[in-house]
Amino acid sequence: MKFSLWARAATLAGYFGLLVLLLAWHAWLAPSALFPRALMLLVFVVPLLLPLRGLLHGRRYTHQWAPFLALPYLIVGITEAFANPQERALALLEILFSTLLLVGASVYARYGAEQAANET
Repeated sequence: MKFSLWARAATLAGYFGLLVLLLAWHAWLAPSALFPRALMLLVFVVPLLLPLRGLLHGRRYTHQWAPFLALPYLIVGITEAFANPQERALALLEILFSTLLLVGASVYARYGAEQAANET
């Protein structure tokens, strides 16, 4: 399997893992007591829907800006892991998935699109 396919698989695993995790976390597993569920889902999940089409089609431009989208989720995950021991496992999963998205998209944007262009 080519290196670019591994990077693309990591990107998609991180993206969909983060999407499912945040949906489950803020809707069922540990909803916020201070804010409505709909608001939490709007703030955390809707921004993740922006790169969906470009990531699925393997577009280089989307893979270039998707890591910037992953950074706030990484920061929130680190903060939750330290500040909230009850939700530490969920926060560690958020850190894992956002790191997969960050690294996979960056590597694919750098090397994957070049390999695809060289093959055609």
